[in-house]
Amino acid sequence: MTRIDPVKNYEKTREEIGYVSRKEATLNDYKRIGFKSGLEVHQQLRTRSKLFCRCPAGIFHGHDEYDAEVVRHMRPTLSEMGIYDGTALMEFRTRKEITYRLNNQTACTYEVDDTPPFPIDHEALEIAISIALAAKMNIVGEVHITRKQYLDGSIPTGFQRSAIISVEGELQLKNKKVRLIQLSLEEDSCREVSDIGHKRIYKTDRLGMPLIETVTYPDCLTPDELAEAAEYIRFLNRSTGMVRTGMGAAREDVNVSCEGGSRVEIKGVAHIKWIPGLSHNEAFRQYALLNIRGKLQRMIADPAAWSLKTKEITEKDCQFHFAPVRSALDRGEKAMAVNLPGCRGILSHFTQPEHIFADELSDRLKVIACIEKPNMIHSEEIGENNFNSLFPEVAIWLSAAPDDAQVILWGPEEDVPTAIETIDERIRLALTEVPNETRKAFEDGTTMFERVLPGRDRMYPDTDSQPIPVTTEMLERLGRNLPVDIALRFRQMKDWGIPEDAWHYLLSKNLVGVIERIGNELGFDHREAGTLIGHRFRSLEGRGRVAKGFSYERLYDLFAFLKSEELLPPVARIMLPGVVASAEPDFKQILTDTGYAPASLAEIKSGVKELGKRFEEICYNGNSAAAVDWVMGQIQMKAIGKLRLAEVRKEVSDILEVK
Repeated sequence: MTRIDPVKNYEKTREEIGYVSRKEATLNDYKRIGFKSGLEVHQQLRTRSKLFCRCPAGIFHGHDEYDAEVVRHMRPTLSEMGIYDGTALMEFRTRKEITYRLNNQTACTYEVDDTPPFPIDHEALEIAISIALAAKMNIVGEVHITRKQYLDGSIPTGFQRSAIISVEGELQLKNKKVRLIQLSLEEDSCREVSDIGHKRIYKTDRLGMPLIETVTYPDCLTPDELAEAAEYIRFLNRSTGMVRTGMGAAREDVNVSCEGGSRVEIKGVAHIKWIPGLSHNEAFRQYALLNIRGKLQRMIADPAAWSLKTKEITEKDCQFHFAPVRSALDRGEKAMAVNLPGCRGILSHFTQPEHIFADELSDRLKVIACIEKPNMIHSEEIGENNFNSLFPEVAIWLSAAPDDAQVILWGPEEDVPTAIETIDERIRLALTEVPNETRKAFEDGTTMFERVLPGRDRMYPDTDSQPIPVTTEMLERLGRNLPVDIALRFRQMKDWGIPEDAWHYLLSKNLVGVIERIGNELGFDHREAGTLIGHRFRSLEGRGRVAKGFSYERLYDLFAFLKSEELLPPVARIMLPGVVASAEPDFKQILTDTGYAPASLAEIKSGVKELGKRFEEICYNGNSAAAVDWVMGQIQMKAIGKLRLAEVRKEVSDILEVK
């Protein structure tokens, strides 16, 4: 049998599954593959203290700003049902050495599990309940603290303390409802510094900070619905004014499946704008894996009897020449050739854009066996390094059949057995199912294996924490100060006439309430204020022109200043760059610095004819409308703030006799 062309096979299998880009995809494409998705939205709360100790929350340190290090090796424990969690077992196989960098300002003995937890932070509890009430969910009568195992080292205790606050609710999107499963209050994990080989380093400044997790049912049937639901939850959380903002303050876990696939969790998506591309590619990845399963089942007559064949490559019996392998042997590492029966054409099968099934193997080798690229090559490599002459020799050396595929891997001797087990496991999974797993997100819309998806057996009661009753008095008190419903905010902006392209920004920054106050309390037009903030202010913020510590309340103060000076909103536009450049702006000085000098209507009218003559001298082209535009440009700074420009324009047109 002739050698397979990996590039042609990649393109062929991409066509077989009917992959289309995110940009080209239609509703019918998502119906065809059975797209289904839901969310787990994590949002840090703005509290003074961490959740189960009294260390300050919201203080962050640099990677090298630490006072001590703690080194640990994680081990799995039996659940309350006497079962080991699959994720815990996988993490244990990695043999990771975990180093924690502690700063005395933000860590205490609780962070390293040397003391029991303090009572839950009451401020965080009330914020979580308030958000649950705003989401119209059913609040639990008693809050119970549980432990959820985390053996990746991100929490030194090996488990996360978490509590369900509310259950069952729904979000009203533009064209559908998305149901909510629950809202939980939990402690945040460490921030990763590095993960190389068997060593992983964390810093503990973020550890223990309170956050809420809002979980939806898999009701979203397109990537756009998914992103809309994520935005809605973000708007809801921010509307309370009691959550943190900025990079890392909100993170989304995206659960995706296709018809016949499995729930796969894309972990820690940092930007909502990534969600459509990531969920799109994940659904098609699973669809590709189903195609791979069908092919393997046709090529392998007895899946139960399937087994790979390995052969160690040594200096003595190595009959082929490959420099990286020889270098590895010189370093004292171990190299293995692996034959995969019946897998011809599978390794170069399309899975994601620019990714093939062989990446499913190499990703797991990196995570589980700590053997990283390029320490694995295979017989269906795409690109310059396709090893045309090498693998025919390897196939003969392994006594391979024509329908087999081959892999060569190398690394430290103690890691190679785990690597072989990992390849064997992944091929066996490919024969039967789309594996449940957690995957890491990348900005280009692709993902990679991160860990086995945790099961239900990893959660159990926290015996160090007492149940907390939720009283009627507490619910009534918190219910009196709930934010305005998000759906109402959309209707308000529409009724005010604020441009739709500003809505998303105004909601994400929780600025609709500020605009409402500017209109209701100060008497300015909501549309003018909203457009100025949603366009002009957003532009300045996007260009990094807003001072650190600037409060959005200063926007209200700006309009209050205009009212006190009897100025109109256009003045705010020329003042805004100066206003946002300081956390405590001096409005009078900023106005003076702009050079603003208003004139009366009579003063402006007196000079219009002379300006009209100047236009004719320097720019005359017979266009009377252009003359009005030019004259308005000359007098705008004198008219702005005291006169409505539309009225001034009419006066100018009349004087210049323009119809």
